[in-house]
Amino acid sequence: MNITRQENKYLKIIPVILAFFAMGFVDLVGIATNYVKADFDLSDTVANLFPSMVFFWFLIFSVPTGMLMNRIGRRKTVLLSLIVTTAALALPYLNYSFASMLVSFSLLGIGNTLMQVSINPLLSNIVRGEKLASSLTLGQFVKAIASFIAPLIAAWAAASFGDWKLLFPIFMVVAVIATIWLGLTQIKEDEITDKTSTIFQCLSLLGDRIILLSFLGIICHVGIDVGVNVTAPKILIERLDMPLTEAGFATSLYFLFRTIGTFTGVIALARTSAKKVFGISVILMLFSMIGLLMFHNLTLIYISIALVGLGNSNIFPILLFKAMSYLPTKKNEVSGLMIMGLFGGTIFPLLMGLLSDTMNSQMGALIVLSVGVAYLIFLSFKLRKG
Repeated sequence: MNITRQENKYLKIIPVILAFFAMGFVDLVGIATNYVKADFDLSDTVANLFPSMVFFWFLIFSVPTGMLMNRIGRRKTVLLSLIVTTAALALPYLNYSFASMLVSFSLLGIGNTLMQVSINPLLSNIVRGEKLASSLTLGQFVKAIASFIAPLIAAWAAASFGDWKLLFPIFMVVAVIATIWLGLTQIKEDEITDKTSTIFQCLSLLGDRIILLSFLGIICHVGIDVGVNVTAPKILIERLDMPLTEAGFATSLYFLFRTIGTFTGVIALARTSAKKVFGISVILMLFSMIGLLMFHNLTLIYISIALVGLGNSNIFPILLFKAMSYLPTKKNEVSGLMIMGLFGGTIFPLLMGLLSDTMNSQMGALIVLSVGVAYLIFLSFKLRKG
């Protein structure tokens, strides 16, 4: 039976999209951190080391991964990321301790770094032109589904089997399927004609104004993403005295509306400018921060969490698309730099934990989040001029 070029393209996209789903496993760090904090009776500062350990590796490995892709190719780099992710998910269920969780989260961060850097350029080998921005957003939509269901699976496992850690082997099975499927899929990659040979040459791209602004924007986007992921349940526990099994729904709510936001973003970015979508997104995030700082009512807090989920859903693909399109001959290197910005997921939780412990209130965490939103508002005006 003959397979048309269009059908063949879709067959290649499916395993890549499944890899996007596996990329969302990194967001289980939010709900997992809350359970680990309760299991080992940790302070906010110590507990926030876990998400920080995940995102620390983006600083170390992002740029080298961009260079690695020039050597072994994008598909093989994504495959390597899936193998490391599988190992990360196996460890907690084999040995649950403070030390093993630090190792597991570190492996999760390393695997996610490899994947985040390589999967977007890999997708650009299948989808071309203006459709790439909406396709990148589709990938983020699928990723958000994994992020959304992680707290629900953890709560279900805790309630049904008394073991929230069942979340890990369930996700591990999906990672194994994604590895096998992508391994059997052949994708023709663009020939690399302008290879960056040193880390210094790659980092030097930050000297460009557009690249630097986009990089800082991704730091704030991810810092807000991880910060809300970790802090939303703590706000409900602090203000409304809710148990963790119920407060954990706040994390799912955030990712539910991030999922809705990415889905609508696929449609919006195909019909209107990325600048306009970006502007609307930061306005929603501004209203969200005002609500989280002021409200003590469950419904109003939920609305505020939903708004930041909607607002933060399309920031990453827009900034990544802008940067990759700005320097199309250096997609691997630019992708590596932009993913290095996910280091914001280390900076923000550490600052939030320290300030929350200092103030003895989650208001400290919200102040840090508000600084990130303020920068994205500033960036929206820069994008309009750019």
